Amino acid sequence: MSVDETVWKGRFLEMHVAPWGDGGQWEYVKRTRNIGACVILALTDAGEVALVEQYRPALGRPAIELPAGLVGDETEGEDAFTSARRELFEETGFEAKHWEAFGEFASSPGMVGEIFHFYRATGLSRVGPGGGVDGEGIRVHVVPLADIAAFLQSARGRDCAIDTRLLMLLSLV
Repeated sequence: MSVDETVWKGRFLEMHVAPWGDGGQWEYVKRTRNIGACVILALTDAGEVALVEQYRPALGRPAIELPAGLVGDETEGEDAFTSARRELFEETGFEAKHWEAFGEFASSPGMVGEIFHFYRATGLSRVGPGGGVDGEGIRVHVVPLADIAAFLQSARGRDCAIDTRLLMLLSLV
């Protein structure tokens, strides 16, 4: 094998094998069509963070996460900011007056070729119920930052996985 090879392709994911080291190979996953993602740190004026809980088949259990979604999965050419605004509303029911872009980040660079755009949303107004679309079954949690450690511990007690991006919240308390 001399070049990256796609060994399997589904609707949203591709499995790749690439040459690595002295005759070895590296396996990794990418999104089809170079789809990226957006992740939103949504903070209320009262010092709370909006989190979502959603069952994740890859983990076999629910996960506590920041609101997030794919960029351009349904609308080809959709930009990351438009996706972030849409996902925040769909998943949490919030709209934000102020947005700050922090750039692009790699999710798990050794295994996944996905890049996500990270935003902070403030000046939140609840304008809908949230919960996602198409039976996503998303549960919204609005948690005071001062209570985040206890909330995450309680979620672990309910056998929820915790998204690694929530580590940053622990430094805010």
